[in-house]
Amino acid sequence: MPIDVPGRMLRREFLAAALVAVAAAGCGRAGGDSRVLTIEGVSREVPKDAPVEEVVGGITAFGHALYAAGAKAARNTVMSPLSIAYAFGMARAGAAGATATALDKVFGFPTAGPHSVFNALTREIVTVDGPPPPPERGAERDARSESGGPVVGIANGLFTQKGMPVGQDFLRTLAAQYGAGVRPVDFSADAAGTINAWVDEQTAGRIEKLFDRLDPATRLVIANAVYLKADWQHAFAEDDPEDAAFTRADGSTVRTKLMRQRSALRYAFGAGRQAVELPYAKSELAMWVLVPARGGSPAELLTPQTLRQVAGGLTAGSVGLALPAWDFGTDLDLEPPLRKLGLGAVFDDADFSGIAEGLFIGQAVHRANISVDEWGTEAAAVTGLAFPVSGMLGRDVEVRADHPFAFAIVHSPTSAPLFIGHVADPTATS
Repeated sequence: MPIDVPGRMLRREFLAAALVAVAAAGCGRAGGDSRVLTIEGVSREVPKDAPVEEVVGGITAFGHALYAAGAKAARNTVMSPLSIAYAFGMARAGAAGATATALDKVFGFPTAGPHSVFNALTREIVTVDGPPPPPERGAERDARSESGGPVVGIANGLFTQKGMPVGQDFLRTLAAQYGAGVRPVDFSADAAGTINAWVDEQTAGRIEKLFDRLDPATRLVIANAVYLKADWQHAFAEDDPEDAAFTRADGSTVRTKLMRQRSALRYAFGAGRQAVELPYAKSELAMWVLVPARGGSPAELLTPQTLRQVAGGLTAGSVGLALPAWDFGTDLDLEPPLRKLGLGAVFDDADFSGIAEGLFIGQAVHRANISVDEWGTEAAAVTGLAFPVSGMLGRDVEVRADHPFAFAIVHSPTSAPLFIGHVADPTATS
């Protein structure tokens, strides 16, 4: 008869890590357990001399590699390399050995970790304290309306099984560099609902859920959310849109409206491509619109080398731009492309002993969406890493002992073999 057994070696004990002193604080309307546990006496650090350029370069290269591995030319794609990097940066705080080395290689993290850089980026980019306020959707606007400043939120969450001991240094890093405390949940109950409620709040309702379901073997979830709502510095509101044909990658066409404007913008032209910078109002944020020559590949314009060329070649001028509006989302299972990129170590034989023994990444999920219209951009992304313990089933496995098989009777604490053998014919008596 079929026998269900773990696909990974059974390990049922966690490291007896010292459980740090914690203090309770409110966590908004995330649902479930209403507490956020934070380390007593640890506050958010002010980063100094953080290697921002090095880490951003690594994230840019990773973003293109992930895009190349996971995007399909015939389908719209949006992803947030920053959100994914934040989530894995937090995981890096508890990684050791080959797992830490693999994360550093794939993401371009310095050996000391990327934590001070993410702290610095948060301070540079974020404009709201706490969850972003839901925007007033459907409100009437006209070209004389004053553009507001951007709303940018970055939130980091750590959800752990109630009563689970977690490494002290890991918790200190998350508190000091990521502003993340611990939210205790029960993964045998509706932990996914609690996490999804947090996601909904941190993305102003643009993303309602991160996980469809969580394996009951899950013991810890690391989550990141990025939210952006920003008006164009130069809106497309004054010129009527143009009805035009949009040629898809396979040569077929679809009718669409192209928003139009002529403004003083920065642009950069290169071999086989054009680039226009659309600044957002009252901010240092901008969108680069990267247009290949007809028949060219958009993917080639997202390489780190091309983006560096665009950044260094932008020149001010009078630019006429025709651009479609768009509104779509991408849901991405990160495991297949990350394995292609050489990050199998976080899924197989992982070493997250800085968090707790026996953890590996069982789910790595990324969801992102974006809306672009004549007024500006609204976008959100979430990344979730679910860590089951290797002593429980992380995936459904079926084993059929319907052919010759071996057996061993062992003393579990020492693995001393009391009996070993094999079964060639279960009906025979010898």
